Amino acid sequence: MTRSSEDTRPASVGRRWGFIGAGKMATALVQGMLRSGAAERPEIAASDPLEAARTSLGVETGVAVFPENPPVVEVSDILVLAVKPQSMRKVLAELRPLVGPEHLVISIAAGVPISTLVAGLGPDRRVVRVMPNTPALLGEGASAYALGPGVAAADQDLVERFLTSVGRVVRVPEALLDAVTGLSGSGPAFVYLMIEALSDGGVRVGLPRDIATTLAAQTVLGAARMVLETGLHPGVLKDQVTSPGGTTIAGVHALEARGVRGALIDAVEAATARSAELSAAATPAEPPAARPRP
Repeated sequence: MTRSSEDTRPASVGRRWGFIGAGKMATALVQGMLRSGAAERPEIAASDPLEAARTSLGVETGVAVFPENPPVVEVSDILVLAVKPQSMRKVLAELRPLVGPEHLVISIAAGVPISTLVAGLGPDRRVVRVMPNTPALLGEGASAYALGPGVAAADQDLVERFLTSVGRVVRVPEALLDAVTGLSGSGPAFVYLMIEALSDGGVRVGLPRDIATTLAAQTVLGAARMVLETGLHPGVLKDQVTSPGGTTIAGVHALEARGVRGALIDAVEAATARSAELSAAATPAEPPAARPRP
């Protein structure tokens, strides 16, 4: 199925989505799309060489899953590259003769720059690089994207609708995607760690584990919604629940004394640095300059 890159129909109308890779992030996005109604099951196909991944995605979503990539490319208008960064070069080489200018290619592979994607697929390919996160499964994802050369306004609208269907989305220069990876890409793990620690604290002071975990998770959820829905600075919201000489300021003092704020900043910085390392490893090396003839 091919369509002109000038096609301006509304996003998600008659579009066929192909996921190259059927791992956890692909599963989260497919489930989020189905949950939000952004696409129907017959409009989505996926491929993965691992039988376990194919089985898991098929069971959890009901979409068609194939062991090879060509059948997915042939029936898709939008291709979502959801493969591990270290596998990307091999995948791009396989896809190059199959992907045409009529395809919109969305990569969610961490650390793989647009230049590598374009070099692998061809100079006239429409490429968008996206950094999503796993809460997309519940429609609460935090995603950022950067556009490659030649991507039309209609493509940008489609990408925004796709990502908005599974959460919140922002556009950033590609140079900031490593920072996005360090913050929102890796951030859910940091938050899970905090929820686990808060739950441990509840158990420490006498709460049953199930109650402590429920209270901890709901507290994080509620606090996040307060930030997003009120538009107030987190520091202002913190001050609103911090009474002079009260319980909260005692807890805040304990956190500051143990460097929790600095530890979280360091965690984002470390994850960002690792993403930059992956980007450097995935960027094709410049050919050596020719020596001048004597």
